[in-house]
Amino acid sequence: MTRAPAPRPAGAPGAGTAPPAARARRRSRPGSLVRRLLPHPGLSLIVALVWMMLVNRFAWGSLVFAAVLGLIVPVMTAPYWPDRPRVGSPRRIAAYVGIVLIDIAKANIAVARIVLFLPKRDLRPCWLTVPLDLTTPEAITVLAATITLTPGTVSCDLSEDGHALLVHCLHAPDPAAVLDEIKTRYEARLKEIFR
Repeated sequence: MTRAPAPRPAGAPGAGTAPPAARARRRSRPGSLVRRLLPHPGLSLIVALVWMMLVNRFAWGSLVFAAVLGLIVPVMTAPYWPDRPRVGSPRRIAAYVGIVLIDIAKANIAVARIVLFLPKRDLRPCWLTVPLDLTTPEAITVLAATITLTPGTVSCDLSEDGHALLVHCLHAPDPAAVLDEIKTRYEARLKEIFR
């Protein structure tokens, strides 16, 4: 004859549900409190830094107000970011920013040469439709901003389904090469950053 196992006390490991006191303790853990106060730590830092740059001088009052804004804005906007993507390692982000800064410098020189030395009749502007493998709005926004920040190209429109980006190029004798550069140099790296 087998004996039925003795019922476990509520709150014991393996019990069905934890009592209200245990659930309250779990909710009030330090990690969850910090997560509620700082739902987006990166955004908090950016908001505070942008405010200090807008003020354009250091004052303790401005720093305190920047910190308050850095706390309030992410908390207020957190409900609108329910499915935010996981972002890759800071090293990949730094490498991407470095590549974009180098490309901006190179593109400035290229555009200056086009404007100063290329006859208007030799200019080859074009419209490109860039098919997107990126799926998250944040990644698509970063790609569109990168294209626009690089002189000579402008992101003009996003298709309704979010699968293609319309880009205008100031001078593109080989549109396929420009498209390939956008896909391999920027989009491929963004796919590694936004997972």
